[in-house]
Amino acid sequence: MPLFVLGFVIGGFLGARKAKALGGKAADMAQYAAGYGIAFGLVGFLVAVVVTRLSS
Repeated sequence: MPLFVLGFVIGGFLGARKAKALGGKAADMAQYAAGYGIAFGLVGFLVAVVVTRLSS
């Protein structure tokens, strides 16, 4: 599984959990999940690019 997809999934899970802990409704959980998913996916993508560049 590509690293950015894994980051997106983990970020989405963590974001939804954070929103739920803050007492958010379903829309809040979806918004947090999207925000965290995008952020973690971007970090995963950058890590994958760095690893690829260093290994070749």
